Amino acid sequence: MEIIKNFYESLFIVDVTGGEDAVKASVEKFVGLITENAETVYEVNEWGKRRLAYPINDKPEGYSVVGTFTADPEVPAEFERLATIDENILRSMVIRLENEPVVKAAEPATEETAPAVEEAPVAEEAPVADAE
Repeated sequence: MEIIKNFYESLFIVDVTGGEDAVKASVEKFVGLITENAETVYEVNEWGKRRLAYPINDKPEGYSVVGTFTADPEVPAEFERLATIDENILRSMVIRLENEPVVKAAEPATEETAPAVEEAPVAEEAPVADAE
């Protein structure tokens, strides 16, 4: 019987109070876990240090990373297990996507690809009638 591969998206927030080296080590650990065990990695975006909507464990900021990948059902379960054990991870979440993810390629804007900007017509001022 063939194992079904699913599309997943994972998000994890790393505690920034330990310093840049601790953040970098945690990010590399979990991104490495995804790249080693996933069949296909579509993209990994590091959103960087951001202010949280509400404090998590009395910490107002965290370093966010989002990854999209294809894997066996065991991979997200192991990812979540390791994320809950690690003290540097404030929050983590893995969701199964219903459709294949769409990867947006970053293209530099050129004159040919940039949208044309049209100038809006300038309205002429109506003459003001003197009321006497």
